Amino acid sequence: ISGVLPTACWVARPTTGNTVAEMAADLLRRSPFPTFALAGLSMGGYVALEIMRQAPGRVSRLALLDTTARPDTPEQTGRRNALIALAEGGNFDRVTETLLPALLNPARVSDPQIAGTVRTMARNVGRDAFYRQQAAIIGRIDSRPHLGAIRCPTLVLCGRQDAITPPALHEEIAAEIAGARLAIVEDCGHLSTLERPAEVNLNLSSWLSD
Repeated sequence: ISGVLPTACWVARPTTGNTVAEMAADLLRRSPFPTFALAGLSMGGYVALEIMRQAPGRVSRLALLDTTARPDTPEQTGRRNALIALAEGGNFDRVTETLLPALLNPARVSDPQIAGTVRTMARNVGRDAFYRQQAAIIGRIDSRPHLGAIRCPTLVLCGRQDAITPPALHEEIAAEIAGARLAIVEDCGHLSTLERPAEVNLNLSSWLSD
């Protein structure tokens, strides 16, 4: 979340709510800015879309990165439940290792710096927050019917090799939001901000200044 000044930035932590709606409401309560530019990646995109439903007047600009407006499919929910069972069996670290090939461009799964950052992020979030986040993601609504109501300048961005939310899902979002700009980052997986930070930041800078 970015405030009026380009240097005024607040990084939200959606780790306490049990639903996407609860996460959005909590972030709106805690945001230090009355109005802001809002960017969300992956689950953060689900929360950002919920914020647009709860308080559209507070959002001056919206960026949706490596995300989808669709609800979970039964297959996706099944995979999430399998990961929850793995964590409940005392193998939380294995959850991250299982997810890495889907989170990153295959060429970077073995990159010690990028993969190490993902592992550290997972440990910092922790098992209990992981349970809450997975439950929230499983229970999220279909945001597609609400996309047409978004009126602020919107950037929709994803990695070309995003295996979790591929480019077609972002094309779908951009087509439904009037004036939305679609950006596809080449040679990049789901975690675009980690894999291609320079390209992503260039797009975000343009989004903030347009």
